[in-house]
Amino acid sequence: MIIRVVAAVAAPLVWNNWLLPRLALDRRGRTAAGALAATGYAITLRGRPNWFSARGAGVGIGCAALVAAGYAAAFAVPAVRRSLSGPGDRAADVGTVEWIAVHIPLGTVYTEELIFRATLEPLLDEQFGVRAGTALGSAAFGLWHIHPARAAGDSVLGTVVVTGAAGFVFGTLRRWTGSATAPALLHWTVNAGGALFARLGSVRAAPVSPVSGGRGRRESDTLRR
Repeated sequence: MIIRVVAAVAAPLVWNNWLLPRLALDRRGRTAAGALAATGYAITLRGRPNWFSARGAGVGIGCAALVAAGYAAAFAVPAVRRSLSGPGDRAADVGTVEWIAVHIPLGTVYTEELIFRATLEPLLDEQFGVRAGTALGSAAFGLWHIHPARAAGDSVLGTVVVTGAAGFVFGTLRRWTGSATAPALLHWTVNAGGALFARLGSVRAAPVSPVSGGRGRRESDTLRR
């Protein structure tokens, strides 16, 4: 059993930090590969996402609504908007709709929630108890982000700490509701909201170009509407 658990921890970390980058896939390929790998992982280890839990959906919608309201309030404050949109667009190779409706829900949320909350953390809880399972699952989720942090030019340590803390929150929601749906809805809202913030904030702040005849201003006005 312990060998199975160790393999269950190691496999996602090797996949995301070593194997997947070496496949040299484009964004669409990475999304598809990640979703397929997560599905195979969950089937092999008998993951229990319980996607159709009414409690999970209810709690998830409530958490998502709070986050969405926070983003809306922050976007209304120019200084905060500029601060949060500062990192820039991290998916410039795809359109906004594709990014938010395909790559975030499938390539990030489905993949990560199925691997970590639905499959790995229940195994860790069973083997080591809830406290140790929570700590180990959160740590593994943070370590999953090592290569993405390097690729984005972010602080690896900072990213691991922040995503590990996020993993703790997501894992707590899964344990509370018995479903991966609650953390999945929160996860999607946080990531999609951040993506929209970066993209809409940068467009809204774009200066008017005399060459474009005021195109930047018209785009910003359209987004306001």
